[in-house]
Amino acid sequence: MTALSVAIPCYDEAAGLPELHQRTGAACRLSTNDYEIVLVNDGSKDETWEIIRGLADRDPRVVAVNLSRNHGHQLALTAGLSFCRGDRVLILDADLQDPPELLPEMMKLMDEGADVVYGQRRSRAGETRLKRATASFFYWMLDKLTEVPIPRDTGDFRLVSRRVIDVLQGMPESHRFIRGMISWIGFRQVPILYDRAARFAGHTKYPMRRMITFAFDAITSFSVRPLRIGLYLGFMMCLAACALIVLTLVWWMVFAPLPGWTSLMVMFLLIGGVQTLLLGMIGEYLSRLYLQSKNRPLYIVREVVSTRSERDARESGPVAEPLLRMNVGA
Repeated sequence: MTALSVAIPCYDEAAGLPELHQRTGAACRLSTNDYEIVLVNDGSKDETWEIIRGLADRDPRVVAVNLSRNHGHQLALTAGLSFCRGDRVLILDADLQDPPELLPEMMKLMDEGADVVYGQRRSRAGETRLKRATASFFYWMLDKLTEVPIPRDTGDFRLVSRRVIDVLQGMPESHRFIRGMISWIGFRQVPILYDRAARFAGHTKYPMRRMITFAFDAITSFSVRPLRIGLYLGFMMCLAACALIVLTLVWWMVFAPLPGWTSLMVMFLLIGGVQTLLLGMIGEYLSRLYLQSKNRPLYIVREVVSTRSERDARESGPVAEPLLRMNVGA
C-alpha cells in the first residue's frame, strides 16, 4: 500500500507530459515521499505512450498503463483508479488546467476529516464565452434534473480517500460520470476554491459534440426526470386538447363553422413533435440498458510498464486484478 496515488488519463498530451510529470512529482513530494503517479494512455495518436513509457523507465514512481484503444476520458480514468494503491488518490487531468500544487492544502483538509476534497473553480482562464456559457447551462441543468447534489463548477479534479475509491470501483455502470458517482457515494466532501488556468499545451479534447454527449451521460446516469417530463407534457397536452375542443364547439354553436385545417395541422405537428421527442428519450435510456446488459469489460489494458518488483506487483491487488481480467497482452 502507498500513501498517495495520482491518476491521470492522457490522450494526445505528448507536448505537456514532461511538465506534468515534473509539477506533479514536486507537489507530491511536499506531502510525502511514498507516492506513485499512474499515467493512462487512452489510445493516443501522437507520441504520448512513448513519452509515458520513458517516464516509467526513468522514474520508479511512475506506472504507465496503455489501453488497447481510445475508451474515452471517464473509462480511462476508471482504469487509472483501478491501478492506484494509495490510501489517498488525487484525480488530475493531463492538461494542467487544474494545478497539482493544491495537493498539500487538499491533504490538510483530508487530515481534518474529509473523505473527498474537490476543486471548485472561481474563474476559468483561456476559455471562450461560449464555453463558459455552455458550462454554466450544463451545471444549471444538472442541478435541476438530478436528485444527487453535484457541486457547480467542478470537474474530476479532487483528492479521494481509499474507502471512497473502493466503493467507486464497485459501481458497475458503463456510462460513467465520475464526479457525479463520487457525489452519490457521500461521506464528508469539502470544496477548495481555485482559479483554473489555461491549457498548458495542445488543444481541448472536448469539442461541442463530445460535450453534449457528456452532458447526456451525466443527466441520464443520475436522473429519471427527463422521462417524467413526458408525463407532465402529456397531461398538459390533454388539457390543451380539452380546451381546444370546448373552444371549437362554442365557436361552432355561436359563430360560423371553423375551416379547421390550420388548427388541426398545428395540433398534429405539436403532438407528433412531443411524441418523437419522448420516444427518443425513452430510446436513450433503453440503449443504455442494452449496452449495460452486455456486461463487457469497461476497458482493456494492452500493456503496463512499471519498475515495481514482481513481489510488489503481486501484493498490490488493485494492480494485479485488472491485468487478469482485462489485459490482452503486451
